[in-house]
Amino acid sequence: MTISKILHVPGARLRYLLRGTGPLLLLVAGGDGDAAASDDLAAQLADRYTVLTYDRRGLSASTLDDPGDPPTVTTHADDLHHLLAALTTEPAYVYGSSIGALICLELVSRHPEQVSVLVAHEPPATQLLPEPERSRARQEQQEVEDVHRAQGALAALRRFAALAAIDPADREPDVAATPPRPERLPNLEFFLTHDAPAVRRHLLDLSALKAASTRILPAVGEASAHIWAHRCGRLLAEELGVSYVEFPGGHNAGVFRPRAFAARLHEVLDSAGAVPGLLGTDRAGDEPAR
Repeated sequence: MTISKILHVPGARLRYLLRGTGPLLLLVAGGDGDAAASDDLAAQLADRYTVLTYDRRGLSASTLDDPGDPPTVTTHADDLHHLLAALTTEPAYVYGSSIGALICLELVSRHPEQVSVLVAHEPPATQLLPEPERSRARQEQQEVEDVHRAQGALAALRRFAALAAIDPADREPDVAATPPRPERLPNLEFFLTHDAPAVRRHLLDLSALKAASTRILPAVGEASAHIWAHRCGRLLAEELGVSYVEFPGGHNAGVFRPRAFAARLHEVLDSAGAVPGLLGTDRAGDEPAR
């Protein structure tokens, strides 16, 4: 059974979903992914975890109080802080992909006590890249935004997919390519207008990450070694003095290969050795989603 609820946070209302039983595991999607983007992966994890997914503010059912006040990566991290605080007093497992990984790293730098283990899959942290790779990567980020302004969201999505080497054919046989949901285009517009520039401008607090009590596990795709986000994952591991972990598939494998990805995530979290608390009782201030 999946429970859908709404939590009011400063400046927004967040829709979140809970399914399964066991230790709390938060999944934070990449790109313009809302809670539904993680449905297949969450379904593979719900037999061992209470899986928490959500719509980032500005996407789907998570609305802004003031649409003229767009979020930053830090805003998104603060949303996660409020979401976790509303659900549990114990540190949680957290997995984030791409922008989701960047948001989760910001959460850990600000609230490490809330996260037991973070698996950060290919965070687009260009500050980690040496020159001239850094300048090329930032130019590519800017190109996606420029294509969006000149040619529209779908053309920008094609450009982004090419840069991330996303191969729609690299999917498990039972993961079908489904038609876009009605909210996909508005979500994509919001991501390209606000979140993509926020990612390009964001800088990780590496000192805070090194000092954090959270066990941070940078992760990369086995099939994505030729893209700079993969390189960022490996360089983050080097910066933190830890080993990176490999997952099946490429940059988007959590969506395209959920069964293999979940199996690997089970292994990684088991080997991390930490045992976060079970989900606590919901606190006041949230309401069922409509």
